[in-house]
Amino acid sequence: MTLLLRWVINAGALVLLARLIPGIIINSWYAAFIAALILGLINASIHPIILVLTLPINIITLGLFTLVINGLMFWFAASIVDGFTVVNFPAAFWGALLLSIISFCTSFLLKK
Repeated sequence: MTLLLRWVINAGALVLLARLIPGIIINSWYAAFIAALILGLINASIHPIILVLTLPINIITLGLFTLVINGLMFWFAASIVDGFTVVNFPAAFWGALLLSIISFCTSFLLKK
């Protein structure tokens, strides 16, 4: 039940981000749900591997390079999902940052 609720909240957050950030386009709620699913799968599978591979640069930048990786993963998800478009990297960066904040708050609120 919690997983489904997180999925719905993340899809809603993507629709909200599409309205707030120029350069992020979501054509339908269906695309938002699929994009939220793909983002979750990417963050569970590919993201940890990329973090390990970029560990030296993450150490040098005190972890700030992780924000760049998150933006690239967000942009990558947009290239996979039809109806979810990210025009440029700054839009992907800010979209990933805000989605991470929303996901963190959702996880914090659902733990209680």
